Amino acid sequence: MNPLLAVWLCWAIVGFSPIAGRYAVGVISPVLLVFLGTIVAAAFFAPWLTRARQWGALFAKETRWKFLFIGTFGTALPFSILLWALHYTTPGNAAILQQSELLYSLLIAAVFLREIPTKQQLLGSALILAGVILILLKEQYTPRWTGDLMVVGCTWMLQAASCVAKKLPKHLDHRLIAAARNVYALPALAVILAVLACQGGLTLKPNLQAAWVLLYTGIFKYGWAMILWYQAIRALDLGKVTAIYLSYPVLSFLLSLILGLEPLHLYQLVGLGLTLAGAYWVSLIVKKQQEHT
Repeated sequence: MNPLLAVWLCWAIVGFSPIAGRYAVGVISPVLLVFLGTIVAAAFFAPWLTRARQWGALFAKETRWKFLFIGTFGTALPFSILLWALHYTTPGNAAILQQSELLYSLLIAAVFLREIPTKQQLLGSALILAGVILILLKEQYTPRWTGDLMVVGCTWMLQAASCVAKKLPKHLDHRLIAAARNVYALPALAVILAVLACQGGLTLKPNLQAAWVLLYTGIFKYGWAMILWYQAIRALDLGKVTAIYLSYPVLSFLLSLILGLEPLHLYQLVGLGLTLAGAYWVSLIVKKQQEHT
């Protein structure tokens, strides 16, 4: 599959994530959802790991600590925080503010991967970040502010984990990395769950709503979306892939409006317009680079 197409397919899947997270509120605790979702995803990857004889590679000594970092900082901590933030802010806001990940991406990719952004890439990325600033200034000191800060404060973890994934040996299959991210997220999640269980802070209401949220999380978000993500970043610059991927709030916000989860505000439309324009610009840059290689 073309890596650029993989980015956009990942975008389409993750666009539903804030909606699923919102429906999970009051039905299943954030950490419990991430934990059960990773178990579903591990089961999703098990047949491929068996057919491809990759179980040994999954627990290989030379990569296990890197896999543990990817699982902990790529899934266990940030996903738990992002879902918990939805107790305070809306799905649309959370999706838009997650674009702050782009700033971390540009810094981490430049320092650790030597992927120096072009002027056009920086301009496109600036349009995306403008949406973040617009939302933060508008929501400052409101009840949403707590959730907004939680989102902005945890997205660096996702980029740190992606940076480590980029530096893994080239021969590793992107499906193996996606499977490892789920399996190695379980230790940290188990510790967090144990602490919350002792405090009586876990919720689970077995019903159809919880079931579809869990299936989406495990099979689509932690399964297919991760496969597409690692296929893309292993072939393209991390900063460019992140810029395109982080335009998914366009889809998230439209779904929120259709489902009546939040009202329409002009400042959100402006932020989304800037986001989509920036993502399209960076996408054109990637396409031109592919044509010249």
